[in-house]
Amino acid sequence: MRSLIHRSILAGALSLTALTALAATATTAAATPPAVESFFSRASISAVQLSPDGRYAAFRINNGTERDGLAVVNLESNAVNGVARFSDVDIGQFQWVNNQRLVFDTVDRNQAPGAVHYAPGMYAANRDGSDLRQLVERATYGRDTTGTNIRARVLPYNTYLLRQDGAQNSDAVYVRRANFNEVRNEVKSYDLLRLNTVTGAVETLGRPGDVQDWLLDQHGVPRLAVTEEAGRSALHYLDPAHNNWRQLASFATYGLTSGVFHPVGFGANGKLYVTAQAGADKRSLRTYDLASSQLDKEALIELADYDFSGELVYSQGRMLGVELLSDARGMTWLDPAMAKVQQAVDALLPNTSNLLRPPKQPQSPWVLVSAFSDKQPALYLVYNTETKVLNKLGSAHPAIDPARMAQQDLHRVKARDGLVIPTWLTLPKGSEKQARPQLPMVVLVHGGPFVRGEEWGWDAQAQFLASRGYAVLQPEFRGSTGFGARHFRAGWKQWGLAMQDDVADATRWAVAQGIADPKRICIAGASYGGYATLMGLVNDAQLYRCGVSWAGVTDLAMLAGQGNRFVSDMGDSYRQFGLPVLVGDPVRDADRFKATSPLQQAGRVTRPVLLAHGSADRRVPIAQAKAFYNAVKAGNPEAELVIYDDEGHGWSLPQTQFDFWGRVETFLNKHIGPAAKAE
Repeated sequence: MRSLIHRSILAGALSLTALTALAATATTAAATPPAVESFFSRASISAVQLSPDGRYAAFRINNGTERDGLAVVNLESNAVNGVARFSDVDIGQFQWVNNQRLVFDTVDRNQAPGAVHYAPGMYAANRDGSDLRQLVERATYGRDTTGTNIRARVLPYNTYLLRQDGAQNSDAVYVRRANFNEVRNEVKSYDLLRLNTVTGAVETLGRPGDVQDWLLDQHGVPRLAVTEEAGRSALHYLDPAHNNWRQLASFATYGLTSGVFHPVGFGANGKLYVTAQAGADKRSLRTYDLASSQLDKEALIELADYDFSGELVYSQGRMLGVELLSDARGMTWLDPAMAKVQQAVDALLPNTSNLLRPPKQPQSPWVLVSAFSDKQPALYLVYNTETKVLNKLGSAHPAIDPARMAQQDLHRVKARDGLVIPTWLTLPKGSEKQARPQLPMVVLVHGGPFVRGEEWGWDAQAQFLASRGYAVLQPEFRGSTGFGARHFRAGWKQWGLAMQDDVADATRWAVAQGIADPKRICIAGASYGGYATLMGLVNDAQLYRCGVSWAGVTDLAMLAGQGNRFVSDMGDSYRQFGLPVLVGDPVRDADRFKATSPLQQAGRVTRPVLLAHGSADRRVPIAQAKAFYNAVKAGNPEAELVIYDDEGHGWSLPQTQFDFWGRVETFLNKHIGPAAKAE
């Protein structure tokens, strides 16, 4: 690795004022939509974290010309120090070791996944950039860019950040070391190591089996391990009284099983905080008594319309509150003092949702604030609880003007069988005031598919499309998670069937409401969303005038099978135990797979379709896109395939994003936009 540069991170950024300067001056007329680069460029500032004592804030910074660096600002003096910046690689993840020191890894954001041949490595440095030490090598498969030959002092490349805060009162952190399955080169288990970031000394913790996840307690001490074997997961507790592992529970890894709970964090008096269904439709936050191995009957936090999803907020070893997700992310405080701080910040920032983080070991009055809205990209600030002053650190996307962004709302749409489908609607600025705007519309289908697709906040894809005059509809079709067990289970084995109907029903709702022009609707999405796009053109050709599919699945049998000439990143466990439950069995469900695979129905796709795929996609091989394109192009002259060299399952490079979304803009303009021909 070439020389470390830390002073250059200060070039043109010697104060907080410079850090918050806009990336570009607005010189164009208000009528001109923002450039594609404004939406899809890398964040100018990201991953802001307070030091344990709250006197400093560390953040990743991008100045548009150099590699991403790591910087620290003194919150009292506003003085900024560069911690690290490399000339040939970017700073990746980082965390505070203690008040003086940080640990971080690297990522090459100038290379697409297929061209990356190095591991993240790991380094540590003091907050002023001094005492830099390499802890983990980056070499894999005989390659080496570490810049050192003293192997005894550098851990092997398969050692990674745990990405959980430790005790933060020493020079040590906990890290993970992956153990690989030699047959398929996938992770079989993770060891947990305690690594001294100054000396490089390391200790390995004994594990209770093939551990997939580790959990530290509120004091930064290892307390829980999750193992997985033959489709079953088990939770193991490291009892401090006896210093040995004790199994708490075991249940099926995939699907919905009675008695399942998932750990979230630890509290005082031997309590483990978990999420559990506990016989209800929605998961709630509950406590689990580690002494009696019993789940408490009463929920601490439960939501009427959403599964509990959140993160515990600690300070001084106590849980002060929870960041939770409903329609948007927000804070629920158990601590009265923090509740008052929240009220004060909300009064100063009334137009955003404001997420607060106090220091872990406070010795200063600063609290970190992350503010956002549907129109405002992430904005980072600090609030002084003594002076009541709010200081801005920076904006993730300073070139975005919130006043020009679109409004996003959540609607609840009934599917044809009565199931309620939460559906996000983003309307171009100004059109939300019209009763029946009759807009051209893009139905943007999320990937996964067994994940939550969207939450209230600034979304680059939806906002880009809205800035071009399109309404954007994003349905949380059945099978999407976060909306209860019934909603999730209703999507099992429903690829191309009821899941597809939900997308069509949401589209027809938008037409019936006068939101969408029925003759100007396009369907689009990536991964499963790409699959749903193609099946939408198969099943509902009268509804959609065109489709855009990127990284899309075209053949279910190929997705489930082992016949691909590459090593899939879909783990053997999911392929063997998860996929048959959620998607189907490629043998027993062969007829359904054929009937609901776009490749097998390619002759029915007659609408214009834009396909895009990465040549290094390890989830959905490029062969799927090529096979579908070859099958569809004979009967569809307006089918187009774009291949991005070395890109994986989605776009990692900004230049790929710029090119792809530029193509999407041209494609939509031609088929449902101003240049579209009336039918």
